[in-house]
Amino acid sequence: MTDYLNDVCDLADLDFVSAYDEVPLWSAMFGLVLLDHVPLKPNVTALDVGSGLGFPALELAERLGPSCHVYAIDPWKPAVVRARQKAQIRKVANVRLVDGDAAAMPFDDARFDLIVSNVGINNFEDRRAVFGECGRVARPGASLVMTTNLRGHMEEFYDVYDATLRQLGKEARLAALRKHVNHRVTRAEVSDLLTAARFRVRRVDEQRGTMRFLDGTALLRHSFIKLGFLDAWRRVVTPDEEQAVFARLEENLNRLARERGELALTIPMACVVAEKAD
Repeated sequence: MTDYLNDVCDLADLDFVSAYDEVPLWSAMFGLVLLDHVPLKPNVTALDVGSGLGFPALELAERLGPSCHVYAIDPWKPAVVRARQKAQIRKVANVRLVDGDAAAMPFDDARFDLIVSNVGINNFEDRRAVFGECGRVARPGASLVMTTNLRGHMEEFYDVYDATLRQLGKEARLAALRKHVNHRVTRAEVSDLLTAARFRVRRVDEQRGTMRFLDGTALLRHSFIKLGFLDAWRRVVTPDEEQAVFARLEENLNRLARERGELALTIPMACVVAEKAD
């Protein structure tokens, strides 16, 4: 059964966005690492790039306290509305949430002492432009702390997807699958982007997380998977192929889960700490 392919993620619907406020269950894996590396100083003006539903911007604002101000920017307008609601309910007065493009930020030059970005870089359409803007709005000596999932992400799933395409004689779709996989950054690519934006990389902390599911049936129907990954997986094949491909993919994932006792997907993570050059 591929009933999940009929589900629609309406990112413009506020009720839908509110229901998906569990997205931090994904981003918290990275955000907790980020918060461990953020310098906590008084009288700081901070910026969260790609703040989504408000994590970690709201948490950072609360941890820094009233002497500091946190700005957050994201183009997902309903999510920003939701984040503002949470800030109001939680009485977080030292945060300002802005819906806007991180590649063209509405902030003055050299405005921020601290910039954070939690697992957002793979979603930026123009990464170089976003990092260039971070360099522009960062003060000399400002800290930048960012996390990202690295290439090699969910390799167990993609190995099965590759094998499924070969089983079905869809080798012509392998290039699209590789392109999707290679869209994620490497550690070296992150360092190059930061260097080009006049940041000095001070530390890179790499870890490996895991997302565990009973089997492929559970994975493909999980709400966050449908929100964040499924559409991209579907675009690997043509619309007339997806029913057959995903039915076989689910079978193969379930077979792997039976062999291993569960379906565990590896999430390589990196936390990068950098400093703006003078």
